[in-house]
Parts: sequence; C-alpha cells; structure tokens
Amino acid sequence: MSGGVRREPTGEAAEVALRDPDVVMRLSRLGSAHPMRLSFLRVLLRRVEAEGWHYARTLWEMDSDGVGRAVYRVRGPERTYSLVAFAQNLPDDQRTDRVIATAWDATFALMDGEPTSEDLDRLQANVPLQEAGRVSRRELSLSRANRSVRLFGHVVERLAAGSQPDAAQIEAVGYLMRTTAVYGSGKFGAADRAEIADRPEMRAPFQAEMLSVWLTRTFTIDLAEHVARARGGAKAVRLDPAWRRRLGVGNSTGLGLAPFLVRHPALLNSWMTARERALARVRALPVASDATLAGLRTALAEAEQNARLWASDHPVQQSRLADLRRDLAAIGRHAESGWDVRGECPWDALWRWGEAQLSEEGQEALLALLLEPHGAEVDDLAATLHADEDARFAIDGRMTVADLQNRLERDYGWIRRHDFNRPEETARFWYVSVEKLEPRLGDRRADAGADLEQPLGIAREVARLGAALAPRPAEETVADFLAAAPEHRHIVRRVQALAGLPYAEMHDNILSADTMPIDILRCKLAFFGASRFDPRSDRWVRINLFQDFPHPDEICRNDPI
Repeated sequence: MSGGVRREPTGEAAEVALRDPDVVMRLSRLGSAHPMRLSFLRVLLRRVEAEGWHYARTLWEMDSDGVGRAVYRVRGPERTYSLVAFAQNLPDDQRTDRVIATAWDATFALMDGEPTSEDLDRLQANVPLQEAGRVSRRELSLSRANRSVRLFGHVVERLAAGSQPDAAQIEAVGYLMRTTAVYGSGKFGAADRAEIADRPEMRAPFQAEMLSVWLTRTFTIDLAEHVARARGGAKAVRLDPAWRRRLGVGNSTGLGLAPFLVRHPALLNSWMTARERALARVRALPVASDATLAGLRTALAEAEQNARLWASDHPVQQSRLADLRRDLAAIGRHAESGWDVRGECPWDALWRWGEAQLSEEGQEALLALLLEPHGAEVDDLAATLHADEDARFAIDGRMTVADLQNRLERDYGWIRRHDFNRPEETARFWYVSVEKLEPRLGDRRADAGADLEQPLGIAREVARLGAALAPRPAEETVADFLAAAPEHRHIVRRVQALAGLPYAEMHDNILSADTMPIDILRCKLAFFGASRFDPRSDRWVRINLFQDFPHPDEICRNDPI
C-alpha cells in the first residue's frame, strides 16, 4: 500500500512515497474518510484565530416566539462579512428536510460587508424564499435550517425553568438546528466563486460556506436562549459554556453533493494530494517528541469518545463503526505496549503497523490521528487545497492515437476491473431532476429517463474511448479522431487535462449496481470537517459541523456594538 521511509546518506529521513492512488481512490476507502487538520472548517478557524478577527452581533430583532431577524459580523484584516438571519416559528407539519420544501425555521445569507437598512429589507423579501427569491453579488451564500424539534424544545424548556438540558439528549442529537442546503458559487444571483477566490481568507475551498455555518451555529444557541428568556423571565438561565461547545450545526444532504467530485477532478486531486503529502511528512519525521506523543494520546482519547457517542441505524455505517471502535482500541493498546516510540522513524512504524492490522476505517482514522499533533509540519498544505480548473481545458489535437492509448493504459488501467457488457455494471444512471435541477440516481432497469443521462460514469466513458481508439491508426492525430468521433470529446479532454494528477479520479465504477453514493458523500463531507456521519439510506445522510469547536466570541476579539 505504501513504502517505508527513504533515507539520505546522512541517515536522516528524506521522504515517504505517497500512497498508491489505486488504494486511496477506491470508493470503500473514500467512504471511510475522517475529518482532520486540513478539513475546511479547521482551515477557517485557524485563520480566524491567527489573524485576530473581530466579532459582534450587531442586530437582534426577535419577538417572544423567536420570529425576526439578526446580523452577525466578523472583521478580518482586510474585509468584513455579515451573516443575516431570518427566523420564523414554523408549524411542525411544514417542517421537512427535503429539497422540495418551501418554508424553513430559519434562512440566512452571508454578505460581503455590512448590510444597510435597505439591504436588510431587500434580503428579507428574498432570503426566506430561498430558490424562489434572488440575492445579489454582495451575497456569498444562501442557506436555510430547521429546528431539531425534540432538542430545541427541550433546551428552551430547561433554560426557561432555570436548569441545564439533559446530557443524554444533548449527546443523542448534538445540534439545535440542521441546515438543508448551503448554496454558494453564484446560485440565485450570489457572487461567483471567481469573484472571491483570490482573497486570502476565501482561497481554500468552501470558506464562505463554512463561515456561514459557523455563525449560524451561534445564532441557533442565541435563539434558544432568547425564547427561553421570553418564557421564563428572571428565572431563565443561559446555556452552560460546555454544552454550548458541544452543540454544532446539523446538516441533511443527499445526492446533490455526489457529482461534485466527478465534475471537479482537479480540485479533488488537490484535496487528496494535500492530505497524502501531510501523511507522508509525518511518516518521514525521524523522531517523536514528547509534545507530539501527548497530542496523539489526547487525539486518540477524543476519537474514542466520539466513536462511543457516534450512532447510526444504517447497516453499512454500523459495520464501519464496529470496525472503528475495535481499531481505535487496538491503536491504544499498540501505542502503549507495542510501539517503539524512540525507534527509527516511529510515526512511519506506527503507520505501517496500521496498514497491516487495521480495517480501512481504522487506517483512515489513524491518518487523522497522526496529523493532529503535527500542525507545524502540515498546516501550510492548506494553501494547496485550491485548483485552477480552467488551466487545462483545451484539447491537444496534435497528440497521436498511440500516445492517447498509452495515457489510458497508464492512468486508467484500473477500469479493466469492470466488464461493461454485464448489466450490473451499468445498472444505474445519473440525471438532473426537472423540478429542482438537482442530481438524481436512476435504476436503468426500472426508471425512465436514461436518455437524459449525465456523463458521470467515467470508467464506462474511458472504456468506450478505448474501444473507439482500438481500430484507428497509431499515428492518427486526436484532432482527426475527434472529427470522426466527436462524441468522445468530453472524455478525451478529461484524460488529457488530468495527466499528472494522480488522485483526480475515483477508481471505481459509479454506475455499478453495488455503488454506494454515501461513500462519495462521506469523502466530501470529511473534507468539510463533518462528524457523526449518519446515513439514512444509501443516498442521503445527516452530519454535524463545528461540534466541540469554539464559537466566534471564544476565539475572536469581541467588538462593542
């Protein structure tokens, strides 16, 4: 799976080879990914703290039922951002996590700068409508959330009565609201990604969306405390700081996320390469300091606590949780008695032990554990998480058929695992729904719409290209080939553009009958920094964001209002 440490003649560790893409990019391993130091929310929080951002809640206009609007402002070294929130008291029968919903408990827009009174009125007329409304290029994201009815009501009731919520209920849910969408990158009139991508604080992926969710998290707790005070009066109390930290923001998400990793292969390569380089750097360290050993023990204890509290009813996730709990215990035993922490390249030794002894779930958890105490060695890789996806768009028509065939053999030899003459290898198809313009997955044998299939089955597309190239003259140019077979333009462009990007493709067939879309979702959500991955089917999940991380008033300088 991965080699040991290569040494310089001096005996010092030089480097460790990155893991084989045919290991790293299999769906089952992507579906075992864990959040880690390079996850996007961690990148955001480190920047906010390091740069001394300022924070204030600048507007709070809420009635006793928690209906109204609020503004949360953060100021970095160069720019100011504001989360504008609108809340209503939604009847229970109107509350749904489905994308077809038309009303929500709360809706939000992250704004570039600070809103004027005219901006607030404009946003209030549009943001609660979500897809049915429109925002401007001053807005960077649009989102909505629903209350966790059971926990939100319980917390309000307890705080109003002057007591703290029940610990078991906090742990069972972990959030007061869950978002059902956080839209950015130009949707519904918001600013395109290109308009903010050069800003240092927005250069890493999804920083605007992470900032929106982070501020939303504080809003959910402020709202619960506000309603509790309205009900309980003088006897009402605020949420204990420990429980405040324990609550994150939930999220329900489905197939809409899955095609992203197929459609943005260069970006996926940047994410995976940064993570794999981080692992290689740690493995190459010649010694383990007392501070990093203590950091590993702390990270392991936190991971074991998280695994104990992490629950799911989905059979695949239950099996992975069993593997995780068993493997974390094994890591703890080995770290205590079997691991020579003073030996040569101890972190590499621990990793190679894990490759031999742990499940995929356990190995990916070990990766996150190894990175955790090594911020000084790996945090700079956050600057490599972005990608210029337009840089290689042009097709090289001068390439010969022989060279293109060699490229397929070198980069896509893994497709030989799949025989596309077998019906089970093309059992599914991806399409876009007319109603919501959202990705959907159909059953080719039972569902209509295969004629509208999106070209997301990369393995099959490459196989088709290979078959079409086979009878062509070796010296023929790609330009001449495509003039005769233009239906292959998209996959030729992709194959050429991704040369030298080893982690750009998932090494599996996502059209197969046994494909689990939740594997793709977990990979992306782990890079977001999501925890408590809880599939509700093979197509949608619930997660938690920012659980156990600080709130803005804990790591920012608090501005007076």
